[in-house]
Amino acid sequence: MSEIGLGEVDWRRIDLNLLVVFYHLYQTQSVSEAAAQSYVSQSAMSHSLAKLRVLCDDPLFERKGHQMLPTERAYELFPVVEQILNLFEFKVMPKRDFQPSEYDGVCKIGLTDYAEFIFAPIIYDAVMSQAPKAKLRFINVNRDNYTKVCEQQRLDIMIGSIPDLEDSFSSQKLYTEKHVCIYDASVCQVKTLDIATFVSKPHCLVSPTGDFHSPVDKHLDAVGESRTVNAVSRNFLTIGRLVHGREMFAIVPKKMAEISLMQSALTAVAPPVPVADFDISLIWKTHSHMNHKVSWLKDSLYDAIITAL
Repeated sequence: MSEIGLGEVDWRRIDLNLLVVFYHLYQTQSVSEAAAQSYVSQSAMSHSLAKLRVLCDDPLFERKGHQMLPTERAYELFPVVEQILNLFEFKVMPKRDFQPSEYDGVCKIGLTDYAEFIFAPIIYDAVMSQAPKAKLRFINVNRDNYTKVCEQQRLDIMIGSIPDLEDSFSSQKLYTEKHVCIYDASVCQVKTLDIATFVSKPHCLVSPTGDFHSPVDKHLDAVGESRTVNAVSRNFLTIGRLVHGREMFAIVPKKMAEISLMQSALTAVAPPVPVADFDISLIWKTHSHMNHKVSWLKDSLYDAIITAL
């Protein structure tokens, strides 16, 4: 079978603007929103989608409720289209040196709840010190939605604990976080926090999913013990306030307990049960190493966070 050469493709029937149309449709999953991002009318966007479907011999996007969900073929095509657009932007278009001091756009930072609580002030100071005209948008991400949010919001970079990254993302470890058990010593009379004491009082739990159990409970079950979890929240500040003034325990990341808002009147000690550490990393789309703005953010935030640790 002979391969088709570049000169054998009928480029007259291919509008390369359709790549941008595909990209926006994939990101927004909405014809109207994709049209707005492409600065065209909704009817023009629908016409372009029809062209794409003929060109690719696939529906590409199918309406489900209010969304235009990508087909399997669209999922396959998106990384290729994204790479082509980025190669064109950063390799074909004239190079423009990124000057942080002159940048007046928006830096979009994806953060897990933990990372935003800990690092938002550090990120703000690091960016403003070099790019005083810039604005910052903090956008919540987690290990379940980071891919979709990164694509839809066009995030520059993310920070958090997101293990098992998809192949299209790269990361740089910042540090490994440990856990402590917090309680209010003014109402909890604790001499030594052993397992018997640990399970003798109610607990509150940081839980992004709302579950009333964690791997700690599996360990307790293995040694014939159990605890009572009376409250869960995804908000670390809520957990700190619940523990304050009550006979209650909570296990939280160590850096949470070190922050003054969490530390007020609370005692932090090593948990009497094993709790897995977790890595905090900078995360970015692999192709974006070509983007000078992302490279600057990655280096600046890494230096600022490492210095603050």
